[in-house]
Amino acid sequence: MRFTRRAFLGGGSALCLAASGRSSEAATSAEARAALAGALTIDIHSHGGRAIGRRNVPEKAPFTPLAEPMRAGGMAVVCLAMVADTPVLEVVDRRIRATRDPAPGELYEWSRMSFERLTALTSEQGIHVVTDLARLRAAPAAGPSAIIAAEGADFLEGRIERLEEAHRIHHLRHLQLTHNRVNELGDIQTAPPVHGGLTRFGAEVIRACNRMGIVVDIAHGTFDLVKQAASISTRPLVLSHTSLANRPLPFSRLISPDHAKLVAATGGVIGIWPPSSVFPDLPALAAGIARVVDATSVDHVGIGTDMSGLTAPPTFSSYRQLPDLAAALMARGFNADEMRKLLGGNYPRVFTATVNS
Repeated sequence: MRFTRRAFLGGGSALCLAASGRSSEAATSAEARAALAGALTIDIHSHGGRAIGRRNVPEKAPFTPLAEPMRAGGMAVVCLAMVADTPVLEVVDRRIRATRDPAPGELYEWSRMSFERLTALTSEQGIHVVTDLARLRAAPAAGPSAIIAAEGADFLEGRIERLEEAHRIHHLRHLQLTHNRVNELGDIQTAPPVHGGLTRFGAEVIRACNRMGIVVDIAHGTFDLVKQAASISTRPLVLSHTSLANRPLPFSRLISPDHAKLVAATGGVIGIWPPSSVFPDLPALAAGIARVVDATSVDHVGIGTDMSGLTAPPTFSSYRQLPDLAAALMARGFNADEMRKLLGGNYPRVFTATVNS
């Protein structure tokens, strides 16, 4: 068995605390709460507040609380994502799949409404919208903040000018190229490849994102897509929500160590997500984060909770749990500085390298 530094330190911390007569959970919780105070914590993939519309949800459906649990748990910023391909998706055999082709203009109109929902949510709950470096740095003091994101660039429908429109009108600063539909930009992990990875239009979108200052997120993209994106982008890449498997099964959303290392080599960040089927509790989630740290480094890992977007119950279901996750990471042997990096501190490096100030 291979013993990593995290496994050794995590076990050692628990033994030392037990020997001193203290509860390891109580001790690390107190340390974690203190260490999180004023930290720039960031969830790099969230649908919190249920701003994303489903086809059976009216446009003016009420939001759920987002700012309040962020404030209670110490989550400073969320990358708040609309979903571009929702109208053509269905849950089939417990997987989300595209079941039809969209009508011309359908996903553009859907996404326009979805961006407006994000605006309404942030306005209603007093969430600050981050558009530049100064606002990102000010977030811990300013209060709950959001970076506007899109899960899937399907709304472009092959028209690059719509990217500038989303940047200017909707304050888009984080774009995931693909989602659950093989679109005009490239192939996805959960469907047979069609394009051999990234398309010419996908490459054009990456270059435009680099130029305009939009973070490029390659979550859901195939390994071939990621390799091609890494060769094109002049800015770090983000893979916002996944977890590690030594040998991912076909059509799995998990990634291999080589996949993770490729993202890290761009200077990027891999966000670890919390499906309970993968991580049944917070210590297991902390262990999953530690495995990606071992595959890359503590400078290239974050969290992408997919808040309010998972089809099955998540282990991390509220931002109120953030101190508990911080405590679980510290119990694994991460010190306070490392824990803060993993809970958001690595993302500002990507944002700084990408977003025009």
